[in-house]
Amino acid sequence: MTDIVTDAGASLAAGRGRGGFRLRLPRGVLPHGWRALALPLAVLAAWQAVGALGWTDATLLPTPLAVLGELVRLATSGELLSNLAVSFRRVMLGFAAGTLVATALGALTGYSLQWRAYLDPSVHALRTIPGLAWIPMFILWLGIDEGSKIALIALANFFPTYLNFMSGIARVDRKLIEVGRVNGLAGARLVGTILLPYSLPFLFVGLRQSMGVAWLVVVGAELMGASSGIGYMLMDGEMTGRPHLVMACMIVFALSGKSTDMILAAISRRVLRWQDTVEKD
Repeated sequence: MTDIVTDAGASLAAGRGRGGFRLRLPRGVLPHGWRALALPLAVLAAWQAVGALGWTDATLLPTPLAVLGELVRLATSGELLSNLAVSFRRVMLGFAAGTLVATALGALTGYSLQWRAYLDPSVHALRTIPGLAWIPMFILWLGIDEGSKIALIALANFFPTYLNFMSGIARVDRKLIEVGRVNGLAGARLVGTILLPYSLPFLFVGLRQSMGVAWLVVVGAELMGASSGIGYMLMDGEMTGRPHLVMACMIVFALSGKSTDMILAAISRRVLRWQDTVEKD
């Protein structure tokens, strides 16, 4: 018991340094890069063991090795790459369109109380409508071609970016703006020197949320008469009773969403490197 207390005390003492007290994990814990893989690997191992023991119906819940085999088949046949390219294009176009409108309106309503009074209540009302509820209307307005799919994705990912960017600009300390004006800042210089740096962290939070929403909504978008895309493959697997294909598509969505989120996170760290934050300790 004494040894445990001594080891814990040593670990805590080691965490003390310049800038105050820091709590650090004791030695022997997995490196940071491996910690994120610990839970998924444990789940996969348990899943494979349960399937190998015959405790689950393989026609309903295939084993990880069966899903991996399906992924290999899709990759070698070229089916995976071609359909992923279609879904990726839809996500990026919808994300770009939604982000463009969201940043413009977010900046306008965040800086101007008058415009916020006109626009913000309507935006919040539209936000409560489920994204998939727009599918019938987009089909009526735009047909079942690419336009309706991209519009649905753009609408769904508009709201996180708008809300975060608007909040970021609205929370800028009024005294900072007044000091900037006293020092001759106005217009674009005021925005670039005070408003934008303060609100950029909020914007990147919104962008990452919006990217996640875009990957969620593309499945619904590809229900609108699509003949290609990962969402189309997923629904095809469901209708033809191929759960290994369904789960393979789910894994592709997870990896695609995580990859794009990591890219945005890396850009965020690069752009906001001037910030002195906890994660830099």
